[in-house]
Amino acid sequence: NTDIVIVSIFVNPAQFGPDEDYLSYPRQMQQDRLKAEKAGVDVIFTPEPGQMYPESYLTYVNVKKITRVLCGKARPGHFTGVATICAKLFNIIKPDTAFFGQKDAQQAMVIKRMVKDLNMDIEIEILPIVREKDGLAMSSRNKYLNAVQRKDALVLYRALAKAKDMIKNGERNAGTIINRIRQIIERVDSKIDYISIVDTGQLNSLQVISGEVLIALAVWIGKARLIDNIIIDTSEKSRE
Repeated sequence: NTDIVIVSIFVNPAQFGPDEDYLSYPRQMQQDRLKAEKAGVDVIFTPEPGQMYPESYLTYVNVKKITRVLCGKARPGHFTGVATICAKLFNIIKPDTAFFGQKDAQQAMVIKRMVKDLNMDIEIEILPIVREKDGLAMSSRNKYLNAVQRKDALVLYRALAKAKDMIKNGERNAGTIINRIRQIIERVDSKIDYISIVDTGQLNSLQVISGEVLIALAVWIGKARLIDNIIIDTSEKSRE
């Protein structure tokens, strides 16, 4: 438990590519404030882009290797923006503990690596994915989905659930699991960005599943690029 809870709300321009949805990205400050107040948040930190990145700004944080795969491969420069804004937020707020969600699993791993490598005196806690009642991972970009696409988007969770069952039943060939995931997703009108099974240390692609693994998906449903994942420890139970 913490004595004071601070929530930062900031749509970070540094982590959006030139052709991405920075300008149209959902912003719901009033609803966010009400939700934060209801949750018992003490302070909301909502800086302006010009305050965080003035015209004279020159400094960025680059975490290597683990930012080149998964979402980093599809969105070059994205995690430099993520690491930079988190470093700035940590320096401004000076938290004892910072909380991130597992839905952005690669982001969480990048931040943990940055904190470790730069000797930041912060504890990073990763919280489980928050899902709708039907299993869809909550995301601001879900607002881009129409009724049909919203229903189609459930294939991400169904595909991960199937992968979990396959591993539970003894399947260890990553290629076999990826092919089954692809088959499930391709049942609906979608475009797969990636389906990856990697280790949770260096995010290296795996051919044979062993130890703790991350199964991660990025799929376009309409104009929404949705991500989801599950972490499975083959010696223990999975988490999502």
